[in-house]
Amino acid sequence: METKTVVITGASSGIGKALAFEYAKRGYHLGLTARRLNLLEEIKQQVEQQYSSVKVEILELDVMDERAVFAVMSQFAERFRTLDVIIINAGVSLPCNPGTGKYEKIQKTFQTNLTGAIATIEASVEILKRQKSGQIVGISSVAAFRGLPGNAAYSASKAALSTYMEGIRNHLRKHHIDVTVLHPGFIHTPLVEKLDTPVPFMISVEKGARQIADLIEKRVYNSTIPVMPWSAVSKLMRAIPDKVWARFGR
Repeated sequence: METKTVVITGASSGIGKALAFEYAKRGYHLGLTARRLNLLEEIKQQVEQQYSSVKVEILELDVMDERAVFAVMSQFAERFRTLDVIIINAGVSLPCNPGTGKYEKIQKTFQTNLTGAIATIEASVEILKRQKSGQIVGISSVAAFRGLPGNAAYSASKAALSTYMEGIRNHLRKHHIDVTVLHPGFIHTPLVEKLDTPVPFMISVEKGARQIADLIEKRVYNSTIPVMPWSAVSKLMRAIPDKVWARFGR
């Protein structure tokens, strides 16, 4: 059986890094991108030492540079025979409230989490359509289910990404491309460590990566990570009346 290839953006730390090792364990070849090339080089060395049969290609990428996104995905297509799974994972969480002189944080959040992600999808789909196969995976968040007080931009950017991917699913299915959207809850990563609020139901990044990879291999349409309790919690979040939800504001 031919070895499959997975491309992961934002692979230098957190969920992206854990996914790199999880997929290497499963025998996939890896295409890894991030802004910090030195960290990718360390991951490449560690993976190749542990899994000698796994091919690892690394490329520096800031997804806010949309031209670079297309160039990098083209390079991966040249380096690997086939791109089987492309995981749009690069993202930032920059908490801020409106009118506090921090518009640049809001702008960066949308440029990274939404427009950068959509650019990655667009560049990837061009390749997968030529292949007539593949799977696009978007790492969204349970924050997409309701606007989080103090981090509205993050919630909105993830909600928009989830909705966008839902909207392109039917078109891509006709081209034999599957679309999966995953909504992690609290996973122990550097991003979560920066939060100054309680983090319920947190799981290790290794467990999170394993569950994410399992769901991707099942080609689910969408899911929370873990499925429970976050599937139930997400329904509760949506059901809370606006007047009650507004009281959580800061």
